[in-house]
Amino acid sequence: MDILSAAVMLFLIMDPLGNLPIFASILRHIDPKKRRRVLIRELLFALAIMLLFLYAGEAILDFLNLRSESVSIAGGIILFLIAIKMIFPQPGGVVGLAAGEEPFIVPMAIPLMAGPSILAALILLAHTDSGRMTDWTIALVSAWGASAFILMFYKVFTRVLGEKGLTAVERLMGMVLVMLSVQMFLDGVSNYLNSPPH
Repeated sequence: MDILSAAVMLFLIMDPLGNLPIFASILRHIDPKKRRRVLIRELLFALAIMLLFLYAGEAILDFLNLRSESVSIAGGIILFLIAIKMIFPQPGGVVGLAAGEEPFIVPMAIPLMAGPSILAALILLAHTDSGRMTDWTIALVSAWGASAFILMFYKVFTRVLGEKGLTAVERLMGMVLVMLSVQMFLDGVSNYLNSPPH
């Protein structure tokens, strides 16, 4: 996988357009002067958590005695479930926050930006080719930067795309993510079947 493919995959998993309405509804209850500061803080928290998993992923796998195939298969299943929810959204509100209460790490940084699927994908990238950590870091920061840009200008995107436009884009991203998740699952199964027994 090259840097661009990795960045696109990570961007799709972060799903900033899908998160737009949720971020907007959380920020609506915060003092307008504080909104940008809160959003930047949460985005930086998310980036720090994702970088931690990218670089400590190998150690986490070793500590838990997991094979990369397990992460690939599990990541594929999680991605598939997320993609299905993107294509067929379920009714359900945002994580409950009292009006005016500032989100702190949860729910904006985790799980909306740095959710289990992105963390699993980062561990998988690091484990698949640990000699290309610079490439993976560039891919992650690029995907995060694009997501952060969309979320920083959430009002503009919401106004331009409208409710139906956002839904259409999210479903399209969901379709792409379904294909990526199936590929990840099949790669995991294939590698497991072809690897010598441990």
